[in-house]
Amino acid sequence: MSNRLRLIALPVLVAATTACLPDVALETDVQKASYSIGRDIGTSLVDYEEHLDMMALFMGVTDALSEMESKVTDEEIEAAMTAFNEMVQAAAGERAANEGAAYLEENAAREGVMITASGLQYEVLREGDGESPVSGQRVTVHYRGTLPDGSEFDSSHSRGEPSSFRVDGVIDGFSEALKLMKVGGQIRVVIPSDLAYGAEGQAPRIGPNQVLVFEIELLGVE
Repeated sequence: MSNRLRLIALPVLVAATTACLPDVALETDVQKASYSIGRDIGTSLVDYEEHLDMMALFMGVTDALSEMESKVTDEEIEAAMTAFNEMVQAAAGERAANEGAAYLEENAAREGVMITASGLQYEVLREGDGESPVSGQRVTVHYRGTLPDGSEFDSSHSRGEPSSFRVDGVIDGFSEALKLMKVGGQIRVVIPSDLAYGAEGQAPRIGPNQVLVFEIELLGVE
């Protein structure tokens, strides 16, 4: 069992019994730190909660605290964890696919948004007046990448300097977007998952079937 999933057992037990607990005063540093740790762990449960069998989980916690021998063999645990992780991944992928399809439909209806034959959606924020990059060249760009909910997963601005890479050295949707630009230009692109990281995602920040949103400013072409 992974360390991450080992950590969720006790917090789930606590969360399930919270209704039976009185409010706790958050006055001392220990209380405030404990509350903060609890919130962090609780947040980590969001992707798992609906898939857990609470009674089996409680039994595991109780047996571990009582130092009882495991009722499940190591081989059974390994097989079960593989199946469990696949189930969680599949559910996350299905949810992202549905949310992504809705976002693409909504974005496509916005004024100024254009759609290429591949399904890439882009909006010109500022026209450039330089050359357009082609396959085999290197580009220098500033960019910010977010999920449709606005959460940032990557940004050259956050690093404090532009990025340089081959036009074809990035995901298909980003590469296609670069070829639509001219130096000095800036665009906003919405990239369908099949032009990004697809069903595999890019852990830990990008899940399966995730639509990506980028704002890209093309600074130079080599």
